[in-house]
Amino acid sequence: MIISSLSLPFASLSRRAAGLAMATAVSLGVALTSAQAADEITVFAAASMKDALNSIGELYTKETGTKVVFSFASSSVVARQVTAGAPADIFVSADVKWMDYVSKAEAIEDDTVRIIAGNSLVVVAPKDEAEPLELTKDALLERIGDGHMAIGSPEAVPAGRYGKASLVSLGLWDAVESTLVHMENVRVTLASVARGEVALGIVYGSDAAIEPRVAVVAAFPDDSHAPIVYPAGLVKGAGPKAIGYLEYLSSPAAREVFAKLGFKPGE
Repeated sequence: MIISSLSLPFASLSRRAAGLAMATAVSLGVALTSAQAADEITVFAAASMKDALNSIGELYTKETGTKVVFSFASSSVVARQVTAGAPADIFVSADVKWMDYVSKAEAIEDDTVRIIAGNSLVVVAPKDEAEPLELTKDALLERIGDGHMAIGSPEAVPAGRYGKASLVSLGLWDAVESTLVHMENVRVTLASVARGEVALGIVYGSDAAIEPRVAVVAAFPDDSHAPIVYPAGLVKGAGPKAIGYLEYLSSPAAREVFAKLGFKPGE
């Protein structure tokens, strides 16, 4: 009985000690995570920027030692994530509309927004069907045949909105609308063409440049759609190192990467 009565408080003390140790470990883990986050820059960006921003991020890390991590999706998706409070330091959109959306939600530092690159809009086909395409009703419908043409959703995806504007401008929208398959972002559009799932796809010139399984068969006139630009800015509450990467996106080194990957110059 004596042993039993003595063992109870010791067991209780052991449980309390274990609980204290666990709480300390959790607190330490949170502190370490916060410290690690402070040494990183998190960028939420349009899917079409993936290759360019990854390359520029590697250059920046090599020069500064600061790691850059990314979240890529359609501009509409990342814009909504940013306004919902996602832990982003920088937001890069594929058009002005979604940057305005984030601005109206008061989630971006307006005075930091700048245009870092531009782009063109093209029609791509699988590599083995690379014959040039005339942008006329008859030529488009003949090339599509019984298949489909992929386009980013015009309601949400900038590439889709530019694509619809161009088709409308050229008097082609009504003729091809029933053949269109709406995709969640421009990279999904590109992949569907590369895999031969659709006859044609509307993507950016930069997307076509990085996918060897597709060929550019036509280019939309620049005046058939609004200028394709990529605004970037600091998200409110961004870490102190974020401004350095944002400025680096307009540096000669970054411009060289953008040009190499098929983008047009920014501001």
